[in-house]
Amino acid sequence: MGQPHFIIFANEKGGTGKSTTAVHTTIALAASGHRVGALDLDNRQRTMTRYLENRDATMRRLDKQLPHARYEVLDDHSENGLHAALDRLSQDADVIVVDTPGRDDEVSHAAILKADTLVTPMNDSFVDLDLIGQVHPENYKITKPSFYAELIWNSRTERAKTTGRGVDWVVLRNRLQHVDSHNLRRVGAALDELARRVGFRVIPGLGERVIYRELFPKGLTLLDLADLGEVGMGHITARQELREMIAGLGIPEPGASLPEPVAVAG
Repeated sequence: MGQPHFIIFANEKGGTGKSTTAVHTTIALAASGHRVGALDLDNRQRTMTRYLENRDATMRRLDKQLPHARYEVLDDHSENGLHAALDRLSQDADVIVVDTPGRDDEVSHAAILKADTLVTPMNDSFVDLDLIGQVHPENYKITKPSFYAELIWNSRTERAKTTGRGVDWVVLRNRLQHVDSHNLRRVGAALDELARRVGFRVIPGLGERVIYRELFPKGLTLLDLADLGEVGMGHITARQELREMIAGLGIPEPGASLPEPVAVAG
């Protein structure tokens, strides 16, 4: 089959909607015809795994096949365990989605080195922005990239030198406010400035938090509206946000060839 496309969801802060976004991406790609593998690196919280287990239970209860993925939780939390799990999932997948823990972790660093698409969800606030860049307290300009941005920069450089391929780093603005505000504009301006300096793309993420919490027990997603029962405008709006987010990630279509190697200086 060749090498799968690796999508790594990584953010050392918790509470950014990382696992929810990873699961919805997994199911959306499966629904579009991809053969998807999913690996949960957080063997304590296991949020992605629990979500997909709930989905399996719903399919059995409804006696209905829904878009799904092969999935594992990484019980052997080591680099060797990581590579072995990715090898297993790669046997029957053209895309592999990896959900990393919300903490600094050597296994997560190793996963980042595998990324073709690296996704960093963040809440739309200066608290979360501080993970990737420090902001001046008066003019809200970026003063310098943070340690995490430097980690990603070094990981991308190392991957480019060893494989000849680049990494598409995407920052997702989750929990976007629907009403314009000074904070919204300031965070957006700071992100745009940092994106130019560090080299990532910024796209809108997911915003309807209550709906996502309600979906978890059944393992359903916003693409499963026919099985949700009563559906309101909030569901429709959130589904459109999801579709726009998936389009923004720009994952190659099933069977598409990988991009050409990139030139690496030095």
